[in-house]
Amino acid sequence: MASPPGRQLVASVAAVVVVAATVGALVGGFPDLHVYRYAGQSVLDQWPAYRYDDPVTGYPLTYPPFAALLMVPVALLPGWAAAGLWTGLSAGCLAAVVVLVRREQGRPVPWAWVPAASLAALALEPVWQNYAFGQVNAILMLLVLVDVLRPERRWSGVLVGIAAGVKLAPLVFVVLLLVVGQRAAAARAAAAFAATVVVGLVAFPGAASYWTDGLLDPGRVGPPALAHNQSVSGALTRVLGAPPPAVLWLAVAVPLTAGVLLVARAWWRRGDRVIAACLGALAMLLASPVSWSHHWVWAMPMALALWQRSRVAALLWTAVFVARPMLWLPWAEGRELDWRWWEHVPGNAYVLASLGIVAWLAVTARAGAPSSRGRRSSSSCSRRARRR
Repeated sequence: MASPPGRQLVASVAAVVVVAATVGALVGGFPDLHVYRYAGQSVLDQWPAYRYDDPVTGYPLTYPPFAALLMVPVALLPGWAAAGLWTGLSAGCLAAVVVLVRREQGRPVPWAWVPAASLAALALEPVWQNYAFGQVNAILMLLVLVDVLRPERRWSGVLVGIAAGVKLAPLVFVVLLLVVGQRAAAARAAAAFAATVVVGLVAFPGAASYWTDGLLDPGRVGPPALAHNQSVSGALTRVLGAPPPAVLWLAVAVPLTAGVLLVARAWWRRGDRVIAACLGALAMLLASPVSWSHHWVWAMPMALALWQRSRVAALLWTAVFVARPMLWLPWAEGRELDWRWWEHVPGNAYVLASLGIVAWLAVTARAGAPSSRGRRSSSSCSRRARRR
């Protein structure tokens, strides 16, 4: 049975879920949730959803087939109930991330802190965009963190594989697990992802077309030059005035991703798994051909992680995602391609902020020895692993 403080914490998360679900049910109309429901309905009707766009929004289904299978429950609900359920689930996952990060840091989590942090997170553009679109990013973030922060557990890695089965980008965390020496968890993640591919091919009509056609279409998810695409590929597209050749994109993205993962390994060895996981997320967001601003919900746990290291760094980092400078400029309908040279600085704010924080963390990691918190965490994990 949970202790009284534990019950209070569960009650505070539940309160966040109830309030968010109520608001979501009243507001409704979330465009990406419409696509998710269309995908789920296509499974029920055995309809080739990749061939046609969602009739409500006109948006195509851009996720792997396995994602459509998971969307069947929201397809079965009335629109208002689906909106409420999805918003409540997203809010609950964000609240759970707050609890998970604070506990991993060895910090207390007062029950009132959870709703306060959940409310404050709405100031971050990626968070409120995630709600406004009815996106899945907060849910995937929690799945990844549960596995990456405790990879020694018997089934750790499976949730990472499932997250990658919903969106391919979390496959970067399989590489992160390998880089930090968690080969068993990485293998489980790869196996789980492979299972999602097989299940999707069997259960979803026309699933093969995603892997043979849709996956290779760079414009399938929207215009890559759009200011909201805060990735290396998006930045190059805006600078060059056209999508970069694959060779150029890979020549920039692959070494950059590898460098970020090496910095993550350094922090893992120092015992700070939260920063290591968040750096893995930055590697994912920078490397992905398209990282819409709502994909950057990882700004929230990174802010919490930085707060323990440097208040200044945390505040500067947070300010970027509150201010969303890329939207100060003319954007949409190709206007990003006409930006003057200096406008690419605010226009690629999330990318540049990430590069800056990675550089700072790289220097900081070399400057000191593992923290006492990190050593306690590592030794504690070793003892748990030996007991198993």
